[in-house]
Amino acid sequence: MHWTKSKKILAGAALALALGGTAIGLPVQAAELRMAWSQDATGLDPHKQTAFSSIRLLELIYEPLVQLNADLEVVPAVASSWSFSDDGLTLTFNINPDAKFSDGSSVTSEDVKASFERLLNEDTGAAARSNFLSIASIDTPDPQTAVFHLSQPDAPILVAMATANASIVPAAEIAAGNIGTKTLGSGPFVLDDWQPNSKEVLSPNPYWAGGKTGVDGITISVLPDETAILASLRAGQTDFALINDPLVATLVPSEPNLQLNRAAGLAYNVLQLNPSRAPMDNLKVRQAMSCAVNRQEVLDTALLGEGRVTGPLTMPAFRSDPNTLFCYQQDVEKAKQLMAEAGYPDGFSATVIAATGEPPVASAEAQVLQSQLAAIGIKLDIKLMELNVYVDAWLNADFDMAVALNGGRPDPYPMYNRYFTKDGNLLKVSNYVDDTLDSLMQQGRVETDFEKRKAIFQEFERHLAEVSPWIWLSTSYSYTAQLKTVHGFEPSPLGSLVSLSHVTVDE
Repeated sequence: MHWTKSKKILAGAALALALGGTAIGLPVQAAELRMAWSQDATGLDPHKQTAFSSIRLLELIYEPLVQLNADLEVVPAVASSWSFSDDGLTLTFNINPDAKFSDGSSVTSEDVKASFERLLNEDTGAAARSNFLSIASIDTPDPQTAVFHLSQPDAPILVAMATANASIVPAAEIAAGNIGTKTLGSGPFVLDDWQPNSKEVLSPNPYWAGGKTGVDGITISVLPDETAILASLRAGQTDFALINDPLVATLVPSEPNLQLNRAAGLAYNVLQLNPSRAPMDNLKVRQAMSCAVNRQEVLDTALLGEGRVTGPLTMPAFRSDPNTLFCYQQDVEKAKQLMAEAGYPDGFSATVIAATGEPPVASAEAQVLQSQLAAIGIKLDIKLMELNVYVDAWLNADFDMAVALNGGRPDPYPMYNRYFTKDGNLLKVSNYVDDTLDSLMQQGRVETDFEKRKAIFQEFERHLAEVSPWIWLSTSYSYTAQLKTVHGFEPSPLGSLVSLSHVTVDE
């Protein structure tokens, strides 16, 4: 796809000089931010995209009702305020009267209603659909008020809404079938040009309710790898870059003109098993694999120690000591015993898929896992795929096993219900649900007391680790690198780039 918007030609200074005048006193144009990354967006529909690279682009163009700040607190976005009824069954949003799409039209409650009805429509294939199944109906008493009627109390619904996957899009664009082929959002930037796997050009949304952006535009170059990105930063050809490779990240601080931004992330590296395929449908086989894996070795070897071993819950408020979980200390003898009990004393052969570039450590992780699982007779064939091919295979669960980097959330419910509940819209990816997981998810969803919720979800984590549909490995860091002429970027545990809206660049 390729779009081009007519460019504004700021010729005031040249005209003044040509007429014998002076440019002094004329408005100074803010600098452009030259940005780079190695993985491009795979699509433009904010409700359907799952790749990190897509989310990072779309969150600059669209806004949800609420957002999460760098401290993981829910803050206003399209909505200026919100309130729950005493019984927790009604959630009312007041729409910011200054919120406008980039064509100048106001964001109204009708747009909010249409966006969530699209999210909830199974035909849409929305990535976060199951997070919003408690929404029974939405009223729009006036253009600035949207009233959500819930079928049950839903403690994590605000956190669930704070994502690009719940962006508010224009009702008229939904009706016209334009979502995903045309971008019209209320975020800080407008997508003027997208040349897939080459570059994106963004300009400020002149109607953005957040005010004037700190730069007059962003040009994102898609470079072949992160070594090339580092070289571009060193040469001063790139101002700001998204870094995923810990090896490249560790080289940045030694560069006198560069700054590394680093935040402990909620996303998790994981070996996803496909329990719909034999022999991964056998509990003892899955448990044997969990026991055979040395998670710290995977972390130290593939990620250079840049991260921490984790259980399923990665968020600080809920996570527990992973050493308390099933077989988190490598036990090869126990793994061999479980394999024998499962009827596979000599192991088996299987294929593991991994994406090239997202994350860059996926291939290295697969190789370490291949070596470790060989100790119990499991012969892994590693199949590397381009990201868009991998995403399609992943969404269709077309794999025996998959090395993945999955996004984290500050609350366990919106993080995992889509994978591990009976109504989860990505149940087709996990191919695993049981009554215990489903029940604990539901209990945690309706419970409002934090300590009780924490106990519920830690039990969920213990059970999930024991039944081992996936083998959780580690969390890592989100990195960005920038020239020291760039100011104002705020790193986030979610890896969000939203604060680019306030970044400035020295002339």
